[in-house]
Amino acid sequence: MAKFIYKMENILEIKYKLESQAKTNYANAAAKLNEEKQILQRLVARQRAYESELKKLMSDRLDILEIKVCKSAIEKAKIDVKAQILQVTLAERNLEQARIRLYEVMNDRKIHEKLKENAFEDFKKELGVQEGKEIDELVSYTYSKAR
Repeated sequence: MAKFIYKMENILEIKYKLESQAKTNYANAAAKLNEEKQILQRLVARQRAYESELKKLMSDRLDILEIKVCKSAIEKAKIDVKAQILQVTLAERNLEQARIRLYEVMNDRKIHEKLKENAFEDFKKELGVQEGKEIDELVSYTYSKAR
């Protein structure tokens, strides 16, 4: 019995490895996005805390120095939030690029798997034709011996 050997098996193995790397990159990008979003949430919470403290300072006995410090902290927090929003946007863009790359690599791997399946089907057909020839020869030989 003949054994099926796919000539491009090494390429298919490389495709599996590339897909694995792309999945890892996608997972890392997703984790980075989540991390950046958490940082943004903390910054927004800190900004809100400063704003509520400013309201409290304004309603209590007025301490101009404390109010100025609180206002400058709010401005700094706003700047930090804007910068973090840019980081989140960048992480989202990186995640989308990783998703596209993963999609491309998966399609490439599927194409090579389909090529292997087609080669195996061709191998089975060829094997069937070969077995048919051998059976015909055997029947022909048996028939000619019987006469």
